[in-house]
Amino acid sequence: MKLVLGHLYGDLLNLYADRGNIIALQQRCAWRGVDLEVRQIGIGEAVRPDALDLLFMGGGQDGDQRLMADDLFRLKADALRGALVDGLPMLAVCGGYQLFGEYYQPAEGPPLPGLGLFDLHTVHPGPRVRRCIGNVVVEWLTAGTVDQSHVSSRESHVSAAETGPGARLVTRAPAPAPLGRGATPPVRRTTLVGFENHGGRTYLGPGARPLGRVISGHGNNARDGTEGAVVHQAYGTYLHGSLLPKNPHLADHLLTLALRRRHPGATLAPLDDTAEWRAHEAIVKRYGRRGAVRRAA
Repeated sequence: MKLVLGHLYGDLLNLYADRGNIIALQQRCAWRGVDLEVRQIGIGEAVRPDALDLLFMGGGQDGDQRLMADDLFRLKADALRGALVDGLPMLAVCGGYQLFGEYYQPAEGPPLPGLGLFDLHTVHPGPRVRRCIGNVVVEWLTAGTVDQSHVSSRESHVSAAETGPGARLVTRAPAPAPLGRGATPPVRRTTLVGFENHGGRTYLGPGARPLGRVISGHGNNARDGTEGAVVHQAYGTYLHGSLLPKNPHLADHLLTLALRRRHPGATLAPLDDTAEWRAHEAIVKRYGRRGAVRRAA
């Protein structure tokens, strides 16, 4: 079984180890016997959504984003808009998240246009205002649910037999674990953790719902308590760190969305995520106090 992930501008956008998200997805697929092919989509290369099952775009500094801005709008924008409506699972982090919005107003100069995939805009309040920096804990509002109103046409024609009790299970041999560790308890976790560092403040419109509610940290704008955005099957967030190794439930949610589009009826086998959850819970324990939202402005 094979999936294909498109990595947008992987040579330019790798701020705070965002490429670790790709590594995490590859490893979680490999443990289950799934071949995840990563296709780098750089400057001068077109996006072909029909050939992809998942798309990722990381964050970068302003200079790096300017290098690829013209290419993004000239060669890739229309294909990305079509992929969004078709339900292609996407993850955009920080700078990529901002570019998926309507526009970005820098501290100085005119607004910079965005792709318009997400109903949101970002405003930098000025160099004298503190950046939003630090560890973040959020409550994942959708917690693994799927927006069924925008499922792709490939999945909408799946028969009941394909999704019933006989649906395929993507399995693997148990993941190697240090001596003395047992399997991860089947606890439904609804928190997400990561690290943020952004000067812009992002504000969601009615066409986007937040990915999470801030428990500790700044989130989208350090004011309204939201973090990230979800539109169709696309996810935007400010969480670096990298995000997915410490949030295996989000990683598997994205893989499940991709798997269902390419292989209807298939599901993911559980993994021993003891180490991942220990890392996750350590951050929650240290930073996850309710009401600890830091105000940067």
